[in-house]
Amino acid sequence: MAELFIELFSEEIPSGMQARAADDLGSLLTKALDGLNPRDLRTFFGTRRIAAILTVDAEIPARSSVSERGPREGAPEKALAGFTRKHGVTPDELTLENGFWVLNKSLDPVSAESRVAEAVPELLWKFPWPKSMRWGAGSNFTWVRPLRRIACLLDGHVVPFALAREGDDAHALKASNLSEGHRFLAPGAFEILSGQQWQEELETRSVIVDMDSRRDMVRTGVARLAGQHGITVVQDDELVDEVCGLVEYPVPLLGKIDAAFMDLPAEVMQVSMRINQRYFALRNPDGKAAPYFAFVGNLPFKDGGKLTTAGNERVLRARFADARHFWDLDRKTKLADRVPALAAVTFHAKLGTQAERAERISKLAGTVAQAMGLDGAQIAQAERAGLLAKADLTTGMVGEFPELQGVMGGYYAAHDGEDEAVSRAVAEHYLPRGQSDDTAKAPVSVAVAIADRLDLLAGFFAIGELPSGSGDPYALRRAALGIIRTIRDNGLRLDLTELFAQAANGRTGGELAKLPDFIAERLRVQLRSEGERHDVLAAMLTDGLDGDLVRLLARTSALSEMIQTEDGRNLLAAAKRAANILRIEDKKDGPHTGTPDPALYTQDEERALAAGLDQAVPAIETALKEERFTDAMQAIAALRPTLDRFFEAVTVNAPEPEVRANRLKLLSRFRETTTLIADFGQIEG
Repeated sequence: MAELFIELFSEEIPSGMQARAADDLGSLLTKALDGLNPRDLRTFFGTRRIAAILTVDAEIPARSSVSERGPREGAPEKALAGFTRKHGVTPDELTLENGFWVLNKSLDPVSAESRVAEAVPELLWKFPWPKSMRWGAGSNFTWVRPLRRIACLLDGHVVPFALAREGDDAHALKASNLSEGHRFLAPGAFEILSGQQWQEELETRSVIVDMDSRRDMVRTGVARLAGQHGITVVQDDELVDEVCGLVEYPVPLLGKIDAAFMDLPAEVMQVSMRINQRYFALRNPDGKAAPYFAFVGNLPFKDGGKLTTAGNERVLRARFADARHFWDLDRKTKLADRVPALAAVTFHAKLGTQAERAERISKLAGTVAQAMGLDGAQIAQAERAGLLAKADLTTGMVGEFPELQGVMGGYYAAHDGEDEAVSRAVAEHYLPRGQSDDTAKAPVSVAVAIADRLDLLAGFFAIGELPSGSGDPYALRRAALGIIRTIRDNGLRLDLTELFAQAANGRTGGELAKLPDFIAERLRVQLRSEGERHDVLAAMLTDGLDGDLVRLLARTSALSEMIQTEDGRNLLAAAKRAANILRIEDKKDGPHTGTPDPALYTQDEERALAAGLDQAVPAIETALKEERFTDAMQAIAALRPTLDRFFEAVTVNAPEPEVRANRLKLLSRFRETTTLIADFGQIEG
């Protein structure tokens, strides 16, 4: 057992690539060194390095393995001669196994040092950076930024290897036991003795190499500074991770925002600080923007950061001055007057302009609002908000900060005197933007949010532009999940099938017929992510998507609860048993459909099952119609003891042909009864 340590030290790595690179390094090492039983893997990453520490065996033990199967016994001599010549052996070294000549090779033990020295150079030459570069002259070796050092130690001893290949010196890079600390606070190399010593030595040289430690320093440091002023930090985990990828020794600082800019929308201030400067936004206890910002330096300052803070305050004033220019300029033109300008903005070559899309969203928003049961004034507001929803795409602010789409439209609509519900709907119609975002809750906002996504989905499905694999350039999966979440969160009783037809706007063909199944699949994905029984939902969807998702999920929930009971589990087993019997017997002389003949019943258990079905079917149908789904499940679950007695006492494949056929018809009737609820064959367990 030995500790393997590898560090790849380079110029500054883009923050967004570091974590993935560390994961790739760990997985590639684990795969390449599989024979050494790699374990206890730990990876590290930062702005100038990625590293891994893992435990490996001292050697790959000697072993014998079947390496190649040769010709058949009795094959022409030329075939056997070619096989032995290929592998450099004689026919006497082959063995006959199952009619084939087989070559078994004995493999000598391989030391960990030899295997690492062989595997790592190849791994580094093929390392999967999303973007990489060449530098200097005379080498085709690439890295994300110029690679300066490779440290590779096995139990503290350097594993000797070089990256050079024939005709390519790879910048003379080779393994060593050297690393470097902070670029400014502790320049120069130091010797590595072990993974633990490397971490400790880096910390003394002002490098916090553990990402979680840097995160904690940023979060707690910024929160402490904010708390001194009675304010809080706007949570932004992505920004924390990005900043931690930019600094090696985080030092949080607090700056003040000029009072002249405090009337800018809080979202504008936050996005400008985040995108341009990687600053953290702060909030007062009332939720409004605080007149401070936080940022993170890369080293301690002798003056406590006063000079650096003043410099960042000066830069931020310039950024906010730009934002104010757009804010003031945009408000000179009413949002409604910007709608015609959308005719010059192409949405998609096959789907027309944003102006045409705005008209479609407006009409569809009114349809959705009406389906929601909103009153006439709210329907008119939904149509107005749908028309204005995309108008902020022509503003300077959104041109500068696309992240503010919708948000700025809401501010501009309010400034223009639009109804509060209209301006709010314009601002909220993009919700939810991501999985962690809330959905729209105001009725008019909900109508516009759903209409926007319905138009998007119907349009792209109509022209055959569907997601494929991991590719989803038009975010159609996200749009479908947005519809599902909005409907679920608000308990909306909408008929999606009818709304899809309205959204198609007279278009036919393409892949529109696949849209309900697409929504159903997204719903399954969401339930799976929530830990719910997505297989039960699949059983409910055998006959296609029920356009009322609230009703569909209520049925799914009731069935999930039922099959978790003892009666439910036994009923599920009986349904699958009946289905298996019918599948086998139908292949022989089926289908066995039609009404069973009571005169052919020969046992009381048959008659009891028939009577139970006579009682259950109308009860189930009535309960489903009245949306009493729990009652429907109870009605079918009540068949369980009758089914148990039937299968215990009755031989379905009776020797008398007419009795056998009648019993199969009875089982078929039971199967038809279960399909009133769901396709039980789709349910696991």
